[in-house]
Amino acid sequence: MNTTWIDRLKIRWGLNSYWQVLIILLVFASTGTSVLYLKKFILPLLGITDQSAMWLRILASIFVILPLYQVVLLFFGFIFGQFQFFWNFEKRTFGRIVNWFSRK
Repeated sequence: MNTTWIDRLKIRWGLNSYWQVLIILLVFASTGTSVLYLKKFILPLLGITDQSAMWLRILASIFVILPLYQVVLLFFGFIFGQFQFFWNFEKRTFGRIVNWFSRK
């Protein structure tokens, strides 16, 4: 039997309903859109513009925008009643980052 991509997400994420999948996808979409919007205001506050060096913009994205994304993700997860899912998601993501840097 063929399963849809929504069924696969539901199974992978251990969710109970299609409604929960929809809410989680909405949280990811809201977070991404919000962070892109906030980025336009935050980077200029740090003195980083479109004319800044590419390496500086990349570093700012890694050390400023990525943590901001994680916080906003938890915020929207809380607002939409899915905080526990996103808290566990953050822990897994952070664990992967730590493992990536701790490889020899």
